[in-house]
Order: sequence, then structure tokens, then C-alpha cells
Amino acid sequence: MDYRAITVARELGSGGAAVAKRLAQQLGWKLLDRELIEEIACAAVVDPAEVIRYDECIESLLTRINKTAVRASTALAIGVVARDAFDEKRMTELTRQIVEHAYDTCKCVIVGRGAQCILQSKPQAFHVFVYAPLEDRIRRLRERLAPHVDIERRIRAVEAGRAHYLKQHFGADWRDPHLYNLMVSSHDGDEAAVRAILHAMGAGSLASPVCTN
Repeated sequence: MDYRAITVARELGSGGAAVAKRLAQQLGWKLLDRELIEEIACAAVVDPAEVIRYDECIESLLTRINKTAVRASTALAIGVVARDAFDEKRMTELTRQIVEHAYDTCKCVIVGRGAQCILQSKPQAFHVFVYAPLEDRIRRLRERLAPHVDIERRIRAVEAGRAHYLKQHFGADWRDPHLYNLMVSSHDGDEAAVRAILHAMGAGSLASPVCTN
């Protein structure tokens, strides 16, 4: 199969983002991770920090109600229809557009953001889930988080957000093996995970120049 996209879902601390970066480097493909945040911010004309607020997470019902009420009252007060504000819904719409455009225009590796669902019906997309033993994940996170952070609590919170995001917007179970072509452990290191993914893809003829648009 001549694949043109790899989606990488990952447990927090599994090294999935690093695996995706190594895949993109080895294949010469475009990487969409932080880059996706920047493209969404550019398309929405907002600061990237605003996009990060909604990255793979769900707003609370109360927050959504309050924001809707504020926008409505503002529109009434000034007597015009308010321009669409950037919110979770807009974030999801732009994510879908950018991911689909990337698939259509170049070869790419996409980290998270529901890409495994957005491209689920695309025949040239290969979907990967990267996981690792809890002790490995704690060790990785301890190297990059502040000493006072409760790492296990952070893992539970972030992964609950990712799971809820996929359920809310795609009606899918984040850990459903049927979403993926391969579920791979990073316990033996990022390079071993990359080799396993490339082997599963039959990657002999995959490499091609990265796209720039």
C-alpha cells in the first residue's frame, strides 16, 4: 500500500509525539503536531495559546452556556450579529479541514486531535496507537514536569480529556483497537516503535519529499 498519512494516537508519557517526529524525519513527511496548532491559529486569526486551551479537551457545559450567553448579549447590545468566536466547535471544524487538506496535498504524520477518526475512511491512511507501561510513562513525565506535579493524576486527567474529546466529536472510543492498524508499545524505546510501525506498513517505498504548503 502506498500510504500518504500516518495518524498517531498516544497515551500521555508514552513518547508517541517523539515517535511521530522520528517517523516524519525518517520518511521525509510533514509533521502535524504543534504545527497543527499553529495552522489552526492562523486560520482562525487567534493566538496559538487560545487554540491550546481547546486542544483535545472538552469545555464544561457551564462554560459553553456562559460563553453562548455572553456572545448573544453582546450581539444584542451592539445591534449586530457577532462574528463567530473561537471555541471548541470552531477548533474541531478547522482541525478537520486542515487534516483533510494535508492528506489530500502531501504525505504527513499527524499526532492526535482525532485524526484517526477524521481519516478513518481514507484508504491510504495508517493509524497507530502508542502505549507504554505506567512506570515508563511516569519516568518520562518526571523528566519534563515540575517536581510537585502529581503525575498519575495528570495522566488520568489528560487521558480522560482525550477520550471525552473523541467520544463527543466522533462518537468513538479512544482505545478501540478497531480504530487502528497497529497498537505498539514504546517500552523498548522510540526507535524500536518506529521500526515496528514502518515494518507493519511495508515502508520500503514510502519515503518522499516533505510538502511545504
